[in-house]
Amino acid sequence: MIPGSKRDHPSFVRSFGYAIEGFVTAVKTERNIKVMLAIGVAAVVVGLVLKVDLLSWCLIALCFGLVIFAELVNTAMEAIVDLATQELHPLAKRAKDIAAASVYTLSITAAIVGVIVFARALGFIA
Repeated sequence: MIPGSKRDHPSFVRSFGYAIEGFVTAVKTERNIKVMLAIGVAAVVVGLVLKVDLLSWCLIALCFGLVIFAELVNTAMEAIVDLATQELHPLAKRAKDIAAASVYTLSITAAIVGVIVFARALGFIA
């Protein structure tokens, strides 16, 4: 596709197909996506068992979505860096490490939110 041109631009529906294809590829090839999805499914199961309230479901869904989003962006950034250089360049390492740190930071934040949501559901906090 030529930037700024409508020529060969995929349809709206086809764009969703590409997005699903990218998600499936990430799930098939990236261990961390699988781990994050498993933890997200576990959080949903615990939420169902504890019968959390609507606001808690919103927080669970938001954290789950953001962590998966961050992991997908990190995976894409790593692929771009790998495409740009095959050598072990300090800037390539720096970019990959910082992208991974963003996922780590968000995951820790989501875990803290999870602890608060489930501690509240269990009656440990008001």
